[in-house]
Parts: sequence; structure tokens; C-alpha cells
Amino acid sequence: MQAMKKKNWLVGVVVLAALGAGAWWWQQRTVVADVQYRTGKIERGSLQATVSASGAVNPVTQVSVGTQVSGQIKDLLVDFNSEVKAGQLIAVIDPETFEYRVRSAQADVDAARAAVMTAQANASASRAAVSRAQVDLIEAQRDLERKQSLVEKQFIAQSEGDKARALVNTATETLKQMQAQAGVTEAQIKSAQANVAQREAALAQARIDLDRTRITSPVNGIVIKRAIEKGQTVAASLQAPELFVIAKNLRDMQVDASIDESDVGRIKTGQKATFTVDAFPGQTFEGEVRQVRKAAQTVANVVTYVAVVGFSNVGDRLLPGMTANVRVITDVRDSVLKVPNAALRVKIAGVEPAAAKPAAGASAPASPASAASVGWTWLSEAVAQNAGGAGGMAAQRERLVTELKLSPEQQQKFDAISAELRPRFMALRDLPEGERAAARDTLMTAMRANISAMLTPAQRTTYQQLLAQAAPAGAAAKSATPSPTSQAPGQAPNQASVPPAAANGNPLAELRNRLVTELALTPAQVEKVDAIYQEARPKFATLRDLSAEDRPKARERITADIRARIGDLLTPEQKIKYAALVAQSAGRQATRGRIFLLGADGKPVAYNVRLGITDGSSTELLLSPNAPEAALLKEGAIVITGTLTPGTGSAGGTGSSGPSGPRMPF
Repeated sequence: MQAMKKKNWLVGVVVLAALGAGAWWWQQRTVVADVQYRTGKIERGSLQATVSASGAVNPVTQVSVGTQVSGQIKDLLVDFNSEVKAGQLIAVIDPETFEYRVRSAQADVDAARAAVMTAQANASASRAAVSRAQVDLIEAQRDLERKQSLVEKQFIAQSEGDKARALVNTATETLKQMQAQAGVTEAQIKSAQANVAQREAALAQARIDLDRTRITSPVNGIVIKRAIEKGQTVAASLQAPELFVIAKNLRDMQVDASIDESDVGRIKTGQKATFTVDAFPGQTFEGEVRQVRKAAQTVANVVTYVAVVGFSNVGDRLLPGMTANVRVITDVRDSVLKVPNAALRVKIAGVEPAAAKPAAGASAPASPASAASVGWTWLSEAVAQNAGGAGGMAAQRERLVTELKLSPEQQQKFDAISAELRPRFMALRDLPEGERAAARDTLMTAMRANISAMLTPAQRTTYQQLLAQAAPAGAAAKSATPSPTSQAPGQAPNQASVPPAAANGNPLAELRNRLVTELALTPAQVEKVDAIYQEARPKFATLRDLSAEDRPKARERITADIRARIGDLLTPEQKIKYAALVAQSAGRQATRGRIFLLGADGKPVAYNVRLGITDGSSTELLLSPNAPEAALLKEGAIVITGTLTPGTGSAGGTGSSGPSGPRMPF
């Protein structure tokens, strides 16, 4: 009996131990499943987008000095780092051979000149022979005339007359022969003179070769390379050997940076750049992009382009050939929301953004130009433009669904109201400008009444509060819009005083605001620019009727037309700045991303966001002020930058396994 009790007691102890171990293991599983998060904050500040590259420091102008003649270096007058002037003698090739060539050429010239004198003497003799032949011919002709007269009178025989005629013919042929001989002698003179010119050219060439034995500096500068020694023989054949390299100016230098083909589209002339060199660690030098060379360089199937970054080498600190690590500032944004890049790499399985349910028959997003208008209140802007996405009709619907907690039946009624009034809102653009505001107010009153009718009393109170919050913003926008001729105190007479349009994440609206400020547009120019944007809005609205393939091309045509019309309004000085602004705006492309915020219950909530430029550690967050998540994704909001499992200290984008306790035997 005693043994039985002891056995039961042992069994109880084992069971209790097993239950305790199981409870401990289950508790550890619960702790492991409870994932902790690393967090960061959404901040507001400036961002700089940069392109990194490497290159070499080179003088802006460097000249390779060679030789056109072969020979032995007799004298070497400069060395490395020697400062030289243009025309200064820096080296001498042994001139003895070339001096003899000059003497030989001079002798040839003297002989040729003597030949000219001989030819001239022969020409004089020929001319004398011609004169004698002419005299003989005249005498023969006179004798013929006399004998012809005697023959007619029959004083002499006819044969005497024939002899006289034959003598005339002989004298004539002799004259022709002498004239031909005189022509030959004249040609011999020209030939001898040409030979003299040829010999003189050879003499000049010999003298030039002799002068080329004296190597001189072509520019003012400093010798940065010397490739010869005294007594060395240089041979000039098809290519002149390099004797020296002279840098024209080491105070104005440049970095030839190799830019990858994927980044070269963002590099423009005039952009600011910084670079570092290993010789001066911790120091940053500033420069400016002076040129982007169009010649591609392909090495191991990698295509790069050379960007020339000019800088002032104060104190001649940087030397040619130094390796430079270059960062070109391609874009700058001031006072923007920025999120840590680590938050964009986080992936939490099972957490997805709340799907936005668009209204029935909702169309494609409105044009980017629509955000350039000012003075439209909350919800009316979304409906009148028939916009989707952030700040559009779908976003406003989602806000009502979220804040008013609309039931499925109420959502269907809201969609029906939107579908019924949408054509009437779209027809507003066909009305005259003076009638459009009153018609819009009438439609908005009817829409708000229909929405209020389907709400519960509690929802109706919340809805009225939302309208009250939106009304002051719209009124303030209208009151803040000055007349075209208004001017701020102390402002230049030719600069418009126009408030910026709502340009959050909107390239065209942002470009419009930069035009007003950076180009100092006059009030008349601002009015015309806004009119161009206003006329383009119906064109952007028609994009929703196109296919997804045709829509980008059509949007680009409309945008190009806007830019061309704006360009026609500008002065020549403004056009130069405008071209730079357009190029900079075109290089800024928004991308999509996802971030996670910690909800009130401590669980992550996902949001799809639009992203702008990045500086490598933070990325610009593009957010419309009318977006439903605008109240959450603001400065100071806590975002998840990684997951941390308890007990490990390891963080990652998708979480990691927790600590493992002692393995249980069952």
C-alpha cells in the first residue's frame, strides 16, 4: 500500500512537470510571435538627388609637344614643373645634318640662278638672229620688186625675176626659223626660273627643318611631363614622338567623370557638383558641369559618357591625374516630406493597403495640369474634374466611406448620386467663365443635399463638420488670389505677385509655380500662362477615353503644345531659363512605393505612396493635401523601418525567427 502511494505521487510529480514545461513552451511561442518593429519618422526638409561617378583630374588645356625631325637631343633646357612661356626654347636636336642640307640647297639655288642667266643670254642671241632674218627678208622683197619691174619692161629675163622671188621665200622661212628658236630660248628662261623657285623651296624646307631642331613651347604653362633625356635619339616617322606635355593653366582644371548610361539623362550643363580626392581626405571640392560629351565609351560592354566638371584649383593643390569621386547634384527640393529609405524596403506579409473603391463608372485619373488651378474647395474640385486617385473623386469617396462609416447600401446610393451628377459637372467646361461658378455652386448644393438625405443623424453631423472644415480653405484660396495687376509691397514692377498653385506631386503645376518665381513673369504673362493651362484642361480630360497604350503619347503632345505656347510668351532671356526648367522637370519621374505605419492598436498599416527624388538615405514623399491619408502621412508620423524579433537583436524587412528555447521531448 505504501509502495502504491509512492508510485502515484511520482506519477503526479511527472505530470505536473510536463504541464509546467508545456506552459513554458507555449508562453515562449507567444513571445516569439509578438514581433517588434524598428521605426523612424517622416520628416520635412530639403533633398538633393545626386549621381555618383569617378573620374580623373585634368588641366582644361594641355598640349603635347613633339618633333617633326629626327635626331639626337643635344640640349635639354627644361624639366618637370618648369614654367615656360610661349616661344621659349626647351630642347635642341643636333642641327649639324640639317645645316649641311641647307648649304646643299643653297648651292642648288645658285646653280639654278646661273642657268637662268644662260637662258637669258641665249634668248638675246635668238632675238638678234630674228632681227637679222627680218632685214634679209626686207632686202629680198625690195630686190624682187625692182626685178619684177624690169621684167615687165623686158629689160631682163624672166628667170631673174624668178630667182628674186625664190630668195624672198627663203628669207621668209629663215625668219620663221629664227622666231621659233627665240621662242625656245624664252621657254628655257621660264624653265630655269621655275627650277630656281623649286630650289628655293627646297632651301626653305631645309631651313625649316633646321629651325625644327629647336623645340619651343607653343603656350604659356608648366611642364607636367618630360619623356626624353639628353643624348637620346628621337625618330619622327608617321607620328611625331611626344617629348613634353605642357599644361596651359593648373588653376582652371576639370574632372573628366565617367557617367553610366542609365544616369547620363539626368546630367545637364550648369549643374553643381562636388568631388573628393584621396590626397585630401575629408575635404570636398566644388565644381560645375561644363559639358556632357556625346561620344560613348564602351569597356567590357559597359557604356559610359564623359561629363566635364570644371573647378578652380585654388593654390594648385590638386594635381593632374588624381582620381576624383564625383557627386553631381541633379535635383533639389526644399521643404518636402521625406521618408527613410529603410521604410521603403520593409515587407510585412499579410498586411495590404486598404483598397480604394472607385465610384461606379469612375474614369481614369485627371490630367496633371488640373492641379494648377486655384480656388476650388474640397470635394467640388474632385467632382468637377472627375479625377481619380489621390485628391480625386475616388479619394474623396474613400474619405467619406472612412470618416462617415458608410454602410454598403449607403455606398451604393453615393455611387448613384455621383454617376447622376457627373455628366452635369463635366458640362460646366462648356459654359462661359462668368456662368460657370454659379452653375457649379448649384450642382454642389444639390449633391450635398442628396448625400445628406441618405445619412443618419450622426453621420449628417459629421458630414456638416467636414464641409465646414473645407469651406474656409476654399474661401481663403479665393481671397488670396490677387488681381493680375496686384503687387506686393517692395516687389519689382515687372514681377507678378501670384500665389503658388497646389502642386503637390504635380509636374506641370510645379513647373508653373517655378515659372512665376524664377523667370519673374510679369502680371500679363502670368495671366496668359494660366489661360493656357485652363484651355488645356478639357484636352487632358479627353485622355480617359483613350486606350492605355495611346494615352501617354497623347498626353505628351498636349504637354508639348503647352510648353511651346508658353515659350512664345517669354523674352529671349526667359526662354533660356525656361528651357533649363523644362529639362529639369522632365528628368523628375515619380515612382510608386509602399510604407507601413503603426496603427493605434500597435499593428502595422500599409499605404501605397508616390515617391520623388532620393538622396540615398531619404526619399521625397509626394502627397496631395486632399488625399485621405494626408492627415496620417505627415511630418512626425512613425513609419516602420524594420522588424526585430525579441531576443535576437536582428532586424530585417520581413521579420526574422525568434529565439529558440530548450527543445521539448514531445
